[in-house]
Amino acid sequence: MTGPSRRSFVAAVAGVGAGTAVVGSAPSATAAGETTARRRPGLTASVTLAPGVVPQAVTGRVYVILTTDAGSEPREQAGDVADGVPFWGLDVARLAPGRSTTVPLGAPAVGFPLADASALPPGTYRAQAFFNVYTHFSRSDGAEVDLHLPGGDGHDVFASTGNLHGPVVEVTVPATGAHRTLRLTLDTVVEPSEPVPAGGTSQQGNPAESQHVKHVMIRSAVLSEFWGRDMFVAADVLLPLGYDDPANRTARYPMELNHGHFPGNAPRGFTEDGSTAFSAYWLSGTAPKFITVTFRHENPYYDDSYAVDTANIGPYGTALNTELLPEVDRRFRTIGAPWARVLSGGSTGGWEAAATQIFYPDLYRGCWAGYPDPLDFHAHQLVDVYGDDNAYVTHHTYLDVPVPSARDVSGKTQYTMGQENGWERALGSRGRSGLGQWDVWQAVFSPRGDDGYPKPIWDKTTGEIDHDVATYWNDHFDLATYVERHWDDLRDELDGQLTIYVGDADTYFLDVGVNLFKERVDELAGSNVTYRFGRNQPHGWSPWTTREFYDLLADHVVGNAPAAQRAALATWRASAKPADTTGTATIS
Repeated sequence: MTGPSRRSFVAAVAGVGAGTAVVGSAPSATAAGETTARRRPGLTASVTLAPGVVPQAVTGRVYVILTTDAGSEPREQAGDVADGVPFWGLDVARLAPGRSTTVPLGAPAVGFPLADASALPPGTYRAQAFFNVYTHFSRSDGAEVDLHLPGGDGHDVFASTGNLHGPVVEVTVPATGAHRTLRLTLDTVVEPSEPVPAGGTSQQGNPAESQHVKHVMIRSAVLSEFWGRDMFVAADVLLPLGYDDPANRTARYPMELNHGHFPGNAPRGFTEDGSTAFSAYWLSGTAPKFITVTFRHENPYYDDSYAVDTANIGPYGTALNTELLPEVDRRFRTIGAPWARVLSGGSTGGWEAAATQIFYPDLYRGCWAGYPDPLDFHAHQLVDVYGDDNAYVTHHTYLDVPVPSARDVSGKTQYTMGQENGWERALGSRGRSGLGQWDVWQAVFSPRGDDGYPKPIWDKTTGEIDHDVATYWNDHFDLATYVERHWDDLRDELDGQLTIYVGDADTYFLDVGVNLFKERVDELAGSNVTYRFGRNQPHGWSPWTTREFYDLLADHVVGNAPAAQRAALATWRASAKPADTTGTATIS
């Protein structure tokens, strides 16, 4: 997770339509059945799917978004917890072209940050309708579910391929008057951000290649079987300087697998013109020559899968490590041995890197996990899913205190657990927010519910924790518990292979989970995990410059190489030019 709403958003489609809302004042029942004028009127939206936009009826979730900011479309302003604009979401089934659906800007629609539009200050607003289109999946586990299938956009709901939106219209909310209706239209389909080749798919995107950046996409057999339709995974591959030099045609290189959210076009933001600090270092000739790989695994729940096999998202651990990884090895001159593969990542990628090292120790030998998502669910951020009764408040005799979800380094709360989960509730029911961090953790860590969707770890409205679900989390994905239970098998495999680093003022309190993991694992005989803590440092802190980091990786690979390979590896290590002024920026 990263950023104010946990991850970076794909750039939204530019351009704002023109128009003026048709605002009616005919009597309209509120959610409570009232039909009276209020001191500040409520609103209802009538949202019409324009004829000819899509060939058939759509099922999904409709949103009505309001803003006073003319700088961008309203849909581009709803994807943030603390600073997002008011919007309301409502599930809709089989909306046909030419037909309309009614969206009360109040219950039963779920609004955030306002439950009801009657709380809006009077004034002029810009309104827009948006529709998150669901695909029906008949899964191999028997689940029949409706979820959005992203198309190369990292499941950025408000810019995701196949979703629908309409023109921005202006509406005036008066200080007094009767309940009002605004009329909005869905007339535009979000197209893939990159051209889709003939016979290809938009899944995982189709970014352009360059001299040093290549892309691999495969149809995953295990995921396709699970989801009941063709499902794809992909990889971005950054080649080292000189890879295509004829003199190096037989040279093979160690691999860094850098885990994280849905990536941009190249690992670590590399550009061929060397215009970024990392790119200048990579092209300087002074960097150890790795092949750096990032995986693309957007899915029907989030922008990545957490790289493990799960009951709700499917066997992504198997797909990535036994289908995609061998294909990368086949297409590129990697050494292809576990000792020559290292893992890295921060935040979500930090958890993925640690989990991959722990669950697949026979494939990788070395992991640098930065500010990882919770490693011990006694500290799921600040929630103890095993011991707490409620995720949103701490109960005292006469007072319930809201649990923070994000903070500044100063300690000031950015937003609370109840607020962030409320934002996710407005985005989607049954854990289908697509953008929500708590929803994806639930999808990854929880068993499947009777309705086919993830079984909630807590009541999304009240925060009451289900401890039976928490037990499942402990048995399957609590990494501290897993290491304890499998220590006899993991002791030698993890010896010196795991480094974890985090700021002790982590924005999302992830340092708490790291400390608990450390306390438990340090008690195990022969434990040899390295930890680095940054004093008063927020989410995203790293103790190394780019050069220091890659020197660490290179020395680790040389140290883990079999004796027969060490001479060749020493030559590889020495092939880099002497250090210059590049690589001095902190690695992210």
